[in-house]
Amino acid sequence: MLGLAVGDALGAPAENLKPSQIRERWGRIVGFVSDDPAGTDDTEYAIFSGLLLAEHGSELTVEHVESAWHEWIADRDEGPFRGAGFSERGTLENLRRGLAAPISAQHRHAWSDGLAMRAAPFGVFAAGRPAEAARLVAIDGTVSHDGEGIYGGQAVAAGVAAAMVSHSPDVVVLAALSVVPDDSWTARSLQRAVTAARRARRDPAASELSIERAVRSATVIGGYPWTDLAPEAVGLAFGAFDAARGDFARAVETAVNMGRDADTTAAVAGALCGALRGEAAIPADWAAAIGPVRGSCLPSMAGRHVLDVAERLAPAGVGPQGGLAEAAR
Repeated sequence: MLGLAVGDALGAPAENLKPSQIRERWGRIVGFVSDDPAGTDDTEYAIFSGLLLAEHGSELTVEHVESAWHEWIADRDEGPFRGAGFSERGTLENLRRGLAAPISAQHRHAWSDGLAMRAAPFGVFAAGRPAEAARLVAIDGTVSHDGEGIYGGQAVAAGVAAAMVSHSPDVVVLAALSVVPDDSWTARSLQRAVTAARRARRDPAASELSIERAVRSATVIGGYPWTDLAPEAVGLAFGAFDAARGDFARAVETAVNMGRDADTTAAVAGALCGALRGEAAIPADWAAAIGPVRGSCLPSMAGRHVLDVAERLAPAGVGPQGGLAEAAR
């Protein structure tokens, strides 16, 4: 959860930018480029889903999720939900019109990465149980997503679940692929990204830039204007994760510098690496910069910290190591 928040905050300034624009503005991003880093809707929605999961656990139902959307988001006279993605806005419009799940997810952006960005809590909760993580995140996503949007969330949740009990990046990738249809866009994109990452990093002449270009060119839909499509974002995140072999800083920096939906791809890569390597793998200065969320997108989440939610989700014997939970507050 901390890895997700760090990746989100690092990637936020680069969101929707091309790699050339990133290099022109900052060179290669290797840390926070903002004096006041903060998470975006990715972190706030992950906290939202994490709290919901902590309350209901494996008994979570679509009715629980829909009720929480109404109580904490849709029925509040608060806005403008700054930074919310198209899928979230479409879902809110449908819920406010009185539509219920799964019809509430029938909007033009049901394939977005809005579920993938909030999927990590399900992997934390279902540590070592990728199929259960995928089942639960699909329940959460039924209110807001469909098809490839659901698959993207399932791949991330399953990957985090495997990473929580494994030390192998390959196991994480296989777990993600095991819960989505082989012929899905999500599976094909993830496989292309990981294959490109592996080939690129094995090249004796490989550089950070060449690896990023290889993963990006294998995954990004050239000329497509929207950057938040789930198969692309999930592919880029897993490509960055595999290229770095789970090393937190390298993976997150790779995701950020590839641009596109950089906050989400870095958040997912950060969640995977955090689950795989543990809290101590996150650079201390990056972790310390993460405070309670501001509620800029979800006012009802203001003042909550990802580590508080993580402590409620992690099963016995699996959880934060060290004292960052207090230091970060």
